[in-house]
Amino acid sequence: MRKIKIAPGEYYHIYNRGMNKQELFLDESDYARFIFCLLYFQSEITFNNLGYYISYFKKNKKFNLSPKTISRIILERSVELINFTLMPNHFHATVLEVDENGIAVYMQRVLNSYTKYFNAKYNKTGHLFQGPYQAVHVEDDKQLLHLSAYIHKNCMEIKSIGNSGWTRYFWSSYQDYVKENRWPELLKSNIILEQFNNENEYVDFVKTSLAKELK
Repeated sequence: MRKIKIAPGEYYHIYNRGMNKQELFLDESDYARFIFCLLYFQSEITFNNLGYYISYFKKNKKFNLSPKTISRIILERSVELINFTLMPNHFHATVLEVDENGIAVYMQRVLNSYTKYFNAKYNKTGHLFQGPYQAVHVEDDKQLLHLSAYIHKNCMEIKSIGNSGWTRYFWSSYQDYVKENRWPELLKSNIILEQFNNENEYVDFVKTSLAKELK
């Protein structure tokens, strides 16, 4: 049983890693597939032929969904995605629970869908993730801001990125905060950014925040 109760109107740090620290994302298609799930599974709309959207993304760096479908997701979603980062063997996200059991249903869909895809693609069986997803309740606004910085700087753990490459890391929402939001209303960055006068203030905040675990 989960140690904390997840309640509507509250924010949570959601994370998980690969079983035995195995890598979850082996190529660009894998990263794109997981981001698709994070973005578009916020409501219970089902999708057919996800491979089409992933192929389109690899060529155009965006998913070719109709405005009507996106509007429906926004209208019917049971969670809101605030920020995220994908690492080779784990992921982090901040998620707002909108409806009762919203996060539980959301994460079940995301993790199950991605596991089935990954196992089929790489001819594997069994569990991909190290148990159920982990959730930490965000207690106050200060924690929410520092969690955002932690998530966006998490890729500093990748040796090839170092102390400056994290600002250009493609598989996180940092670029959506400091440049153009690639996913408009599907990524609710405003809860963080509206607390700063401009994007540069947010950049300075993230750069000076400690890159440490917030658990």
